[in-house]
Amino acid sequence: MVTKSSRPTVADIRAMKGRGQKISMLYVTSVEEAAAADAAGVDMLSIEGRFFSPEMREAAGRCFVQVGLPYGPAGDLVTAEDYLKTAYHFMRIGGDCFYCAASLDIQKTLCDNAVPIVAHVGLIPSQCTWTGGFKAVGRTAESARAVWDHVKRLEAIGCFGAELEVVPDRIAELITRNTPMIMLGMGAGPHADAQYLFSEDVLGHTAGHRPRHAKTYRNFAAEYERLQRERVAAYREFISDVQTGAYPEPQHVVPVTDEEFSAFKASLGL
Repeated sequence: MVTKSSRPTVADIRAMKGRGQKISMLYVTSVEEAAAADAAGVDMLSIEGRFFSPEMREAAGRCFVQVGLPYGPAGDLVTAEDYLKTAYHFMRIGGDCFYCAASLDIQKTLCDNAVPIVAHVGLIPSQCTWTGGFKAVGRTAESARAVWDHVKRLEAIGCFGAELEVVPDRIAELITRNTPMIMLGMGAGPHADAQYLFSEDVLGHTAGHRPRHAKTYRNFAAEYERLQRERVAAYREFISDVQTGAYPEPQHVVPVTDEEFSAFKASLGL
């Protein structure tokens, strides 16, 4: 078992930024993905609260785990107390830092209670109606300044880091070099502290829109399709065996001796 003391800490992740060491980060949703990330040596994982469990923490091994606190519309957290109680719950399970896209005052409450918080700047999917939908943010001087100012407000309340999503690379570089926060880049170019991708994009089985910054390393979609065909074929063979009597075979049933069977029948008067 990987103990908490043997996993990276907030201080370790900050030291990686200080050294200019690039951080690998994946969003995962299953125990199998978490275990594979640990075996491969991925630095950080992002796991939504609905998927996070002691089993997920155990599978994640030495990975530094960010647990997502669901923003209001995506969950039932509303007040600062709601968020704080949930963060403490996930800390007990083994979360190392916590994603929070709620209001600045809620984020500050969490920071004031020494909860390592990762906020979100640039394209914030849960709030993208304010920036025109799912598109890049920061492509004009005014928009870029708004991202910069947001980062500085997060710094001021003590956030540990922020996801920096779909922002021009030069804007992302300038921000990353001028903040102590860990900038987790998703579609923000090569200069963010971390490169953050979804496991489903890496493994090639993305459901729905595939973002421009996604890179696929394996074609799991084809393998999943093959497995589904095999699943259907196996079920059909099972149905055929049931209908023809080919299943169950002698090795699939519990035997009884002739003597015991005769005694059973006699006890019934048959």
